Amino acid sequence: MTKAALLTLALAALCACKKPEPERDPSRSAPSAGPAASVAPAPIAPPPRAERMTEAGMLAEAARYLDDPAFRRTALEASLVNPKNTYSRHRLDHYALGKRGWDLLPEWNPQSLPVTTEVVADLRARRPLKVDEGTARLWDGSRPKTMVEWTELGKKVFFGYPLREDIYVAWALGRPEFAARVNLKPGSDGVYPGVRLFANVDGKPTIGITCAVCHANVRDGKVTIGEARRAFDYGAMRLAYHDDTKTWVEPDLARRMKMWGPGRADVTEDDDEDPVAIPDLWGLRAQTFLTQAGTIKHDGPTALAIRQETQLLHANLQRVRPPRELAYALALYLYSLEPPAQETKSEPQGEALFEQHCASCHSNDALGGPALPAAKIGTNAALATGAARGTGKYRPAALVRVARAAPYFHDGSVPSLEDVLSPERFEASYKRSPLGAGPAPGHTFGTDLPKRERDALVAFLRTL
Repeated sequence: MTKAALLTLALAALCACKKPEPERDPSRSAPSAGPAASVAPAPIAPPPRAERMTEAGMLAEAARYLDDPAFRRTALEASLVNPKNTYSRHRLDHYALGKRGWDLLPEWNPQSLPVTTEVVADLRARRPLKVDEGTARLWDGSRPKTMVEWTELGKKVFFGYPLREDIYVAWALGRPEFAARVNLKPGSDGVYPGVRLFANVDGKPTIGITCAVCHANVRDGKVTIGEARRAFDYGAMRLAYHDDTKTWVEPDLARRMKMWGPGRADVTEDDDEDPVAIPDLWGLRAQTFLTQAGTIKHDGPTALAIRQETQLLHANLQRVRPPRELAYALALYLYSLEPPAQETKSEPQGEALFEQHCASCHSNDALGGPALPAAKIGTNAALATGAARGTGKYRPAALVRVARAAPYFHDGSVPSLEDVLSPERFEASYKRSPLGAGPAPGHTFGTDLPKRERDALVAFLRTL
C-alpha cells in the first residue's frame, strides 16, 4: 500500500468533516451591518518569543492553550510555514474548529503498562496479553500547576502514551534475538523503552509504541533519553514480519522500506521518496523551527504542543485525541531534556574556525538556527520540496553532542564528522555513505579548508 493509500485510510474517520470557511480577503470592504452590529474583540497578541519560552511564560501559556480555542487556532495558523503542504492542510481543515473537526474526537487517557522481559516471555510463548481492569490510567486528571508537575507528567507521556498499536514490534519482541538485531532492546531494568502493553481504543490489550521508541537510545543497558535510536531498523523489522507471516505487502512499499536502513523512516504524507534520519531532541527549546524541513515556526510552547497533540491523534488513525494537558506536558518535558555530561575540552583553533565558517547558520543556544533555502544547503531536496511537509527549506541541525549523532544530514547520508567536511564525498568514487556508493552532495561549507583546519574544526565539534 502506498503512502497516499495509507493516508486515505487514516482520514476515513473524518471524511464527513467540513472544511473551514475561507478567510475574508482583507483588501475587500465588509458590508455594513448597521449600528446595532457587534464587533468581535481582536485576538490578544502573545508576548515575544523570549518571554514565552521562560518558565513563567510557559506556565502562563498553558491556560491559553488548554482553555481558549481561538488562541489555539491563531497559534496553529501562525506556526504553519507553508499552508499549502499536506501536513498544514490536514491541520487547517480539522484543528480548533469548535463544533467540527478534531475537536469532536473523544479524549483518550489510556491504561498503559511497561513492556518487560516477562511480557516478552508471554509473547514468545504465544500466551494472551492482559491489562487488568483496575490498571490506572496514564493521567489522574489533575492539571499540573508547577514546572516540576508538568515535566513529570510529560515524562509519563513520552514513555507511556501509545502512538498506535504496532503488530511489527509485537512480532519482533516474540523473537528477542531478532529484536536485538534491529536495536529493539531492554534497559538494564528489563523494560523496553518506547514499547507498551495497553488497552487499545476498543479495550483489547495489545502492544504499541511511544515517542521513546525512536528518541530514547539503549546502549549496553543504559537508556539515554532524547538521543535518537539510530540503529533501530524499523523498515527491516516490517519486511521480516511480512516474510515470516507470508502476509502481502505492496511491492513498491517493500522496496522503499528496504532502502530506509537503520535510524531512518519515511513518515510523510505523500508518495515522494524522502526517508529522514531520527533526530536527537536536545536543544529543542532553542530551535525556532520544528522538523528537518522547518515545517513549523516554533514561536512558543503552544506550537510544539499542537505538534504533539496532532501527531498523537494522527498516529492513532484520528479515532481519539489526547487530553491537551498531556500534549502540553509532553512539550515541556521535551524542553527539559539534557544531553549526557561530557568532559569539557578546549579547542581554541577549532572554535575560532567555527565562529568564522559555521556560526552564521548554527547561531542559537543549541547551535541550530533558522531554516535556510534547500538550494543553499545542497543536500537531497526531496523532503524540502515535497508535497507533504515541504517549505523549500531545511533547518540547520542543533549541534548538541554532535559527535554522537552520526550519520549526518537530514537523510543520514554522511557517516562521520570527518566526512561532513571532506571534499572526497562529492566524488563519484565515494563509497562511505550509509546510503550506498556514489557522491553524498550538499553542505559544502568548510570542505574547502586545508586539512589541518578541517581536523581542528572536527576536534572542536567533538567537544560540543
